Amino acid sequence: FVLSGLLKVATAFDIGLSTKCVVIPKEMDMCHKIGYSEMRLPNLMGHTNMAEVILKSTTWQHLAHTDCHPHVRTFLCSLFAPICLDTFIHPCRSMCVAVRDSCAPVLACHGHPWPDSLDCDRFPADEDMCLASLTKEHKYLHKVLPKPACQTCPAVEEFFTHKRVLEVFCDNNFAVKVKLSKKRTVFGDQEYNIECQVEFITQGSLLPYETQSMIQQWLLINENCTQRMTPTHRPMVYLLVGNIEEGIILVNQVYRWQRRDSQLTLATQKWRYHKCL
Repeated sequence: FVLSGLLKVATAFDIGLSTKCVVIPKEMDMCHKIGYSEMRLPNLMGHTNMAEVILKSTTWQHLAHTDCHPHVRTFLCSLFAPICLDTFIHPCRSMCVAVRDSCAPVLACHGHPWPDSLDCDRFPADEDMCLASLTKEHKYLHKVLPKPACQTCPAVEEFFTHKRVLEVFCDNNFAVKVKLSKKRTVFGDQEYNIECQVEFITQGSLLPYETQSMIQQWLLINENCTQRMTPTHRPMVYLLVGNIEEGIILVNQVYRWQRRDSQLTLATQKWRYHKCL
């Protein structure tokens, strides 16, 4: 992002001589490619050494990867890896509120409340010097896409006929073929490789790449479902079928796509000419 475009000009406090500039470590990939490569230590979370920064920030990497808000990386990195300037620049309260309102449901989906350490009241008002949210402008610059919802994971179906699958297709807006596998990480937490191929979309003007990214986001938010679909590190293939209702993506059916089972292949081929009742 362009940092100067986010700054509100006013006063800020000096950081003194007790801080130092260090390179943002490779383990903090959420704070790479955000417009700067060096950060201040101690940071705005009170972490005094790099080991602590890496340890505490990794719990937030997953949230950043869900892209639950356009500024979630900016917000988190301004705290965990503040830019190396003469003064500390906090995120504005409005940015905190915008990120919290979009991302707290994702944390809740994983069983965590919005933490006290990120209480928005601790951040400066917009008239002070701080990183301001561009959410209003963002809505005008980009079309608003449906949002993945936190939901109960549908049971994975392994036995079905192509006729039944076609009936399910008729009741839904999209079908996306997903190849999933677990990644091993240095911290032992779960990460996933997610490859998507859109089989069909019937919802308005959505494009295949938009639908792919929305399904990837759904899988990151609904990690309970992704875990269930990746029992081993071996890649698994599924067909996710669902609806877009009132701006929310809901996955209603999950099919295991096995090579020896041609029913899904047959259903996706017949779908092109199928007429729903």
